[in-house]
Amino acid sequence: MVVTDTGEDIRLIKGLYEPQAAPADDIHDRAFMGHLNIYYDEVIAGIRDAEAIVILGPGEAKGELTKRLERDNRSGQIIGMETADKMTHRQIAATVRRYFQDHNGR
Repeated sequence: MVVTDTGEDIRLIKGLYEPQAAPADDIHDRAFMGHLNIYYDEVIAGIRDAEAIVILGPGEAKGELTKRLERDNRSGQIIGMETADKMTHRQIAATVRRYFQDHNGR
């Protein structure tokens, strides 16, 4: 979600669903990592023009995205990270706005 002074722009990037009970083998792991890398590339491409980034979500994905942004020398744009379960678009927008207000000292 892109949040501006005038509103929100929601961009959907279809994520990957990986069942926890799936058997782990090298071929499966390599295929999943390939898909995951494509997903992170799409996320990063979608936020390439962002002045600041807030990362919300469950599990390890937040850390992985942060690592990818660090490799691209973009970690300085991250102003917040928060563990969150499912959120409505309104909840996401409110959380992101709170981070921007705190970051900008308003």
